[in-house]
Amino acid sequence: MKKVEAIIKPFKLDDVKEALNEIGIQGMTITEVKGYGRQKGHKEIYRGAEYVVDFIPKIKIEIIVEEDILEKVIETIRKAANTGKLGDGKIFVFPVEQAIRVRTGEKGKEAI
Repeated sequence: MKKVEAIIKPFKLDDVKEALNEIGIQGMTITEVKGYGRQKGHKEIYRGAEYVVDFIPKIKIEIIVEEDILEKVIETIRKAANTGKLGDGKIFVFPVEQAIRVRTGEKGKEAI
């Protein structure tokens, strides 16, 4: 099993969710996060004063998948989240040693 974490622009969440549903992904965890990479921050003006916004709002999606569909999940997220502009995000993949469903005690792929 693998854990896929994707950091994307907030307005792309629905597109990514729908695309993942189409390939059979039934569950995911979504977190509102802030950060920056090459995009850096940006300047805004509030009541006449200029200030720098260092951290940009993003969405983090976490999904646990079997290795046989990993590449399909990655490509689906990449296509759905892509705007072609700076700050589209990143996708990270981590190994998962065990998954256990709390309600039933099921383990492994049955738990996901």
